[in-house]
Amino acid sequence: MNDNQLLRYSRHILLPQIGYEGQEKLVNSHALIVGAGGLGSPAALYLAAGGVGKLTICDFDVVDLTNLQRQIIHTTQSVGINKAVSAQQSIYEINPDVEVRTVCERSTEDSLQALVAEADVVIDCSDNFATRYALNRICVKLRKPLVSGAAINFEGQVTVFDMRADDSPCYHCLFPEIGNEEGLRCAESGVFSPLVGIIGTTQAAEAMKLLMGIGQSLQGRLLLLDALHMEWRSLKLAKDPACKVCGG
Repeated sequence: MNDNQLLRYSRHILLPQIGYEGQEKLVNSHALIVGAGGLGSPAALYLAAGGVGKLTICDFDVVDLTNLQRQIIHTTQSVGINKAVSAQQSIYEINPDVEVRTVCERSTEDSLQALVAEADVVIDCSDNFATRYALNRICVKLRKPLVSGAAINFEGQVTVFDMRADDSPCYHCLFPEIGNEEGLRCAESGVFSPLVGIIGTTQAAEAMKLLMGIGQSLQGRLLLLDALHMEWRSLKLAKDPACKVCGG
Protein backbone atom coordinates (compact mmCIF):
# COMPACT_ATOMS: atom_id res chain seq x y z
CA MET A 1 0.00 0.00 0.00
CA ASN A 2 1.13 3.54 -0.71
CA ASP A 3 1.04 6.45 1.76
CA ASN A 4 -2.38 7.65 0.62
CA GLN A 5 -3.84 4.17 1.09
CA LEU A 6 -2.30 3.89 4.54
CA LEU A 7 -4.03 7.14 5.47
CA ARG A 8 -7.32 6.24 3.78
CA TYR A 9 -7.55 2.88 5.54
CA SER A 10 -5.99 4.00 8.83
CA ARG A 11 -9.15 3.34 10.88
CA HIS A 12 -9.11 -0.26 9.69
CA ILE A 13 -5.40 -0.61 10.36
CA LEU A 14 -5.93 0.62 13.93
CA LEU A 15 -8.15 -2.38 14.62
CA PRO A 16 -5.94 -5.17 16.00
CA GLN A 17 -8.08 -7.81 14.29
CA ILE A 18 -7.27 -6.20 10.92
CA GLY A 19 -4.02 -4.26 11.11
CA TYR A 20 -1.75 -3.75 8.12
CA GLU A 21 -1.81 -7.41 7.15
CA GLY A 22 -5.61 -7.63 7.02
CA GLN A 23 -5.92 -4.42 5.02
CA GLU A 24 -3.29 -5.65 2.60
CA LYS A 25 -5.41 -8.77 2.05
CA LEU A 26 -8.41 -6.58 1.19
CA VAL A 27 -6.40 -4.46 -1.22
CA ASN A 28 -5.27 -7.60 -3.03
CA SER A 29 -8.72 -9.22 -3.09
CA HIS A 30 -11.37 -9.55 -5.80
CA ALA A 31 -15.09 -9.59 -5.00
CA LEU A 32 -17.87 -10.45 -7.44
CA ILE A 33 -21.16 -8.62 -6.83
CA VAL A 34 -24.15 -9.96 -8.73
CA GLY A 35 -26.81 -7.26 -8.78
CA ALA A 36 -26.37 -3.49 -8.36
CA GLY A 37 -29.81 -2.78 -6.90
CA GLY A 38 -31.04 -2.46 -3.35
CA LEU A 39 -28.59 -4.94 -1.80
CA GLY A 40 -25.75 -4.44 -4.24
CA SER A 41 -25.71 -0.67 -3.70
CA PRO A 42 -24.61 -0.63 -0.04
CA ALA A 43 -22.54 -3.79 -0.47
CA ALA A 44 -20.52 -2.27 -3.31
CA LEU A 45 -20.11 1.09 -1.58
CA TYR A 46 -18.73 -0.41 1.62
CA LEU A 47 -16.51 -2.94 -0.13
CA ALA A 48 -15.02 -0.11 -2.17
CA ALA A 49 -14.71 2.32 0.72
CA GLY A 50 -13.19 -0.42 2.86
CA GLY A 51 -10.48 -1.09 0.31
CA VAL A 52 -11.31 -4.28 -1.58
CA GLY A 53 -8.95 -3.86 -4.49
CA LYS A 54 -11.03 -5.25 -7.35
CA LEU A 55 -14.79 -5.41 -7.80
CA THR A 56 -16.69 -7.05 -10.62
CA ILE A 57 -20.29 -5.81 -10.74
CA CYS A 58 -22.93 -7.58 -12.83
CA ASP A 59 -26.26 -6.03 -13.76
CA PHE A 60 -27.98 -5.83 -17.14
CA ASP A 61 -30.75 -3.44 -15.97
CA VAL A 62 -30.83 0.36 -16.23
CA VAL A 63 -31.54 2.82 -13.45
CA ASP A 64 -35.20 3.78 -13.09
CA LEU A 65 -36.65 6.62 -11.03
CA THR A 66 -38.41 4.11 -8.77
CA ASN A 67 -35.02 2.58 -7.86
CA LEU A 68 -33.77 5.74 -6.18
CA GLN A 69 -35.89 5.22 -3.05
CA ARG A 70 -33.43 2.51 -1.92
CA GLN A 71 -30.62 1.93 -4.44
CA ILE A 72 -28.29 4.51 -2.95
CA ILE A 73 -25.34 3.99 -5.27
CA HIS A 74 -27.35 5.63 -8.07
CA THR A 75 -28.34 9.29 -8.42
CA THR A 76 -31.08 11.14 -10.26
CA GLN A 77 -28.57 11.80 -13.03
CA SER A 78 -28.09 8.02 -13.37
CA VAL A 79 -31.63 7.37 -14.60
CA GLY A 80 -31.44 5.51 -17.91
CA ILE A 81 -27.81 4.40 -17.36
CA ASN A 82 -26.86 0.76 -16.86
CA LYS A 83 -26.74 -0.01 -13.14
CA ALA A 84 -23.28 -1.59 -13.21
CA VAL A 85 -21.87 1.46 -15.00
CA SER A 86 -23.66 3.84 -12.63
CA ALA A 87 -22.25 1.92 -9.68
CA GLN A 88 -18.78 2.12 -11.16
CA GLN A 89 -19.06 5.90 -11.50
CA SER A 90 -20.14 6.30 -7.87
CA ILE A 91 -17.37 4.04 -6.60
CA TYR A 92 -14.69 6.00 -8.44
CA GLU A 93 -15.96 9.15 -6.72
CA ILE A 94 -15.46 7.44 -3.34
CA ASN A 95 -12.27 5.46 -3.95
CA PRO A 96 -10.39 5.81 -7.25
CA ASP A 97 -7.88 3.17 -6.12
CA VAL A 98 -10.46 0.40 -6.59
CA GLU A 99 -10.53 -1.38 -9.94
CA VAL A 100 -14.16 -1.84 -11.05
CA ARG A 101 -15.10 -4.18 -13.87
CA THR A 102 -18.65 -3.98 -15.19
CA VAL A 103 -20.70 -6.76 -16.77
CA CYS A 104 -23.72 -5.13 -18.38
CA GLU A 105 -25.33 -8.01 -20.23
CA ARG A 106 -27.58 -10.73 -18.85
CA SER A 107 -25.26 -13.46 -17.57
CA THR A 108 -25.54 -17.11 -18.50
CA GLU A 109 -24.45 -19.89 -16.17
CA ASP A 110 -21.31 -20.37 -18.27
CA SER A 111 -20.40 -16.69 -18.13
CA LEU A 112 -21.11 -16.58 -14.40
CA GLN A 113 -18.83 -19.55 -13.88
CA ALA A 114 -15.97 -17.71 -15.55
CA LEU A 115 -16.57 -14.68 -13.32
CA VAL A 116 -16.83 -16.72 -10.13
CA ALA A 117 -13.60 -18.55 -10.97
CA GLU A 118 -11.72 -15.24 -10.95
CA ALA A 119 -13.17 -13.97 -7.64
CA ASP A 120 -12.17 -14.59 -4.03
CA VAL A 121 -15.72 -14.10 -2.73
CA VAL A 122 -19.15 -13.90 -4.35
CA ILE A 123 -21.89 -11.60 -3.05
CA ASP A 124 -25.34 -12.57 -4.28
CA CYS A 125 -27.43 -9.40 -4.45
CA SER A 126 -29.77 -10.70 -7.14
CA ASP A 127 -33.56 -10.65 -6.95
CA ASN A 128 -34.51 -13.94 -8.59
CA PHE A 129 -34.23 -17.62 -7.78
CA ALA A 130 -32.75 -18.62 -11.12
CA THR A 131 -29.63 -16.52 -10.50
CA ARG A 132 -29.39 -17.64 -6.87
CA TYR A 133 -29.52 -21.31 -7.80
CA ALA A 134 -27.01 -20.84 -10.62
CA LEU A 135 -24.54 -19.00 -8.37
CA ASN A 136 -24.95 -21.67 -5.72
CA ARG A 137 -24.20 -24.49 -8.16
CA ILE A 138 -21.12 -22.68 -9.42
CA CYS A 139 -19.80 -21.81 -5.96
CA VAL A 140 -20.25 -25.41 -4.82
CA LYS A 141 -18.41 -26.65 -7.91
CA LEU A 142 -15.55 -24.15 -7.59
CA ARG A 143 -15.51 -24.15 -3.75
CA LYS A 144 -15.99 -20.40 -3.47
CA PRO A 145 -17.54 -18.58 -0.49
CA LEU A 146 -21.00 -17.19 -1.26
CA VAL A 147 -22.60 -14.37 0.75
CA SER A 148 -26.36 -14.54 0.22
CA GLY A 149 -28.93 -11.85 1.01
CA ALA A 150 -32.57 -11.12 0.28
CA ALA A 151 -35.09 -8.44 1.28
CA ILE A 152 -38.76 -7.76 0.61
CA ASN A 153 -41.44 -5.71 2.38
CA PHE A 154 -40.02 -5.29 5.92
CA GLU A 155 -38.24 -8.66 6.06
CA GLY A 156 -34.66 -9.55 5.21
CA GLN A 157 -32.26 -12.43 5.52
CA VAL A 158 -28.53 -12.98 5.16
CA THR A 159 -26.19 -15.95 5.46
CA VAL A 160 -22.87 -17.33 4.22
CA PHE A 161 -22.29 -20.55 2.32
CA ASP A 162 -18.53 -21.08 2.57
CA MET A 163 -17.97 -23.93 0.18
CA ARG A 164 -14.30 -24.16 1.15
CA ALA A 165 -15.54 -26.04 4.23
CA ASP A 166 -16.75 -29.60 3.74
CA ASP A 167 -19.49 -29.23 6.36
CA SER A 168 -20.99 -26.02 4.94
CA PRO A 169 -24.60 -26.16 3.75
CA CYS A 170 -25.41 -24.58 0.40
CA TYR A 171 -28.33 -22.47 -0.82
CA HIS A 172 -30.06 -25.57 -2.15
CA CYS A 173 -29.92 -27.13 1.34
CA LEU A 174 -31.89 -24.13 2.63
CA PHE A 175 -34.25 -23.67 -0.31
CA PRO A 176 -34.43 -26.85 -2.44
CA GLU A 177 -35.14 -26.12 -6.10
CA ILE A 178 -38.46 -27.65 -7.11
CA GLY A 179 -39.00 -25.86 -10.40
CA ASN A 180 -41.84 -23.45 -9.63
CA GLU A 181 -39.98 -20.76 -7.70
CA GLU A 182 -41.18 -17.28 -8.54
CA GLY A 183 -40.70 -15.10 -5.47
CA LEU A 184 -41.91 -11.61 -4.70
CA ARG A 185 -40.36 -8.56 -6.34
CA CYS A 186 -40.12 -5.02 -5.03
CA ALA A 187 -42.13 -3.72 -8.00
CA GLU A 188 -45.02 -5.97 -6.99
CA SER A 189 -45.06 -5.73 -3.21
CA GLY A 190 -42.74 -2.91 -2.12
CA VAL A 191 -39.72 -2.78 0.15
CA PHE A 192 -38.75 -0.59 3.12
CA SER A 193 -35.77 1.43 1.91
CA PRO A 194 -33.47 1.13 4.98
CA LEU A 195 -34.02 -2.66 5.03
CA VAL A 196 -31.91 -3.26 1.92
CA GLY A 197 -29.22 -1.03 3.41
CA ILE A 198 -29.06 -3.14 6.56
CA ILE A 199 -28.94 -6.43 4.69
CA GLY A 200 -26.54 -5.24 1.97
CA THR A 201 -24.17 -3.72 4.53
CA THR A 202 -24.22 -6.97 6.49
CA GLN A 203 -23.29 -8.81 3.29
CA ALA A 204 -20.34 -6.43 2.84
CA ALA A 205 -19.20 -7.05 6.42
CA GLU A 206 -19.35 -10.83 5.95
CA ALA A 207 -17.49 -10.66 2.65
CA MET A 208 -14.70 -8.52 4.11
CA LYS A 209 -14.32 -10.85 7.11
CA LEU A 210 -14.04 -13.81 4.75
CA LEU A 211 -11.41 -12.04 2.65
CA MET A 212 -9.33 -11.20 5.71
CA GLY A 213 -9.95 -14.47 7.52
CA ILE A 214 -11.10 -12.80 10.73
CA GLY A 215 -13.95 -13.31 13.17
CA GLN A 216 -16.76 -15.81 12.80
CA SER A 217 -18.81 -15.80 9.62
CA LEU A 218 -22.51 -16.58 9.21
CA GLN A 219 -21.70 -20.01 7.81
CA GLY A 220 -24.27 -22.39 9.31
CA ARG A 221 -26.48 -19.55 10.52
CA LEU A 222 -29.33 -17.67 8.86
CA LEU A 223 -30.02 -14.17 10.17
CA LEU A 224 -33.63 -13.04 9.77
CA LEU A 225 -34.66 -9.41 10.26
CA ASP A 226 -38.15 -8.07 10.90
CA ALA A 227 -37.47 -4.37 10.35
CA LEU A 228 -41.02 -3.33 11.23
CA HIS A 229 -40.42 -4.44 14.82
CA MET A 230 -36.60 -4.34 14.54
CA GLU A 231 -36.16 -7.91 15.69
CA TRP A 232 -33.35 -10.23 14.64
CA ARG A 233 -33.55 -14.01 14.76
CA SER A 234 -30.72 -16.46 14.15
CA LEU A 235 -31.44 -19.97 12.87
CA LYS A 236 -28.90 -22.78 12.67
CA LEU A 237 -28.40 -24.35 9.23
CA ALA A 238 -27.06 -27.83 8.59
CA LYS A 239 -25.78 -29.48 5.44
CA ASP A 240 -28.46 -31.67 3.88
CA PRO A 241 -26.89 -35.10 3.20
CA ALA A 242 -29.54 -35.63 0.50
CA CYS A 243 -28.88 -32.27 -1.21
CA LYS A 244 -28.62 -32.77 -4.96
CA VAL A 245 -26.10 -29.93 -5.26
CA CYS A 246 -23.64 -30.37 -2.38
CA GLY A 247 -24.73 -33.51 -0.53
CA GLY A 248 -23.65 -36.15 -3.00
